Amino acid sequence: MSEGDIQEHIHEHNHTHEHDAQYDHAYCHAHGIAHTHNHVHENQKAVVNRLARAIGHLEKVKRMVEEGYDCSEVLIQLAAVRSALDGTGKVILKDHLRHCMVDAVAAGDETAIDGLCQVVDKFMK
Repeated sequence: MSEGDIQEHIHEHNHTHEHDAQYDHAYCHAHGIAHTHNHVHENQKAVVNRLARAIGHLEKVKRMVEEGYDCSEVLIQLAAVRSALDGTGKVILKDHLRHCMVDAVAAGDETAIDGLCQVVDKFMK
C-alpha cells in the first residue's frame, strides 16, 4: 500500500462519535495499537437506572440477611438481583453490537469478533 493509499485509508476511517471524540481506527490497526473508546451510547441512562435498581435489590438482600429473614425470601431477592444484572448486561451487549462492533467491522478490525466471543463467554457463565 502506497503512502497515498494509507492516507486515503486513514481518512476514510476517521470519524466522530456522538460525543465528538475522534478516533483514527486505521492508524491504530496499522500500528498494532489496541484502542478503546470512551463513549456514550443511546441507552446509557437506562443502564445507569438498571444498575441503581440492582444495587437497591442487593442492599435489600444484605439487610434481609442482617435481620434474619427466611432463606427462601433472601433467595427470591437474590434472583431479582441476578435478573436486574442480566437485563443490564443485555442492554450493554446490544449497544456494543450496534456501535462498537459496527465501528470495528468498518475499520477492518478482525480481532473484534474474537474479543466479542470472549466477552460473551464470560458474560454467559
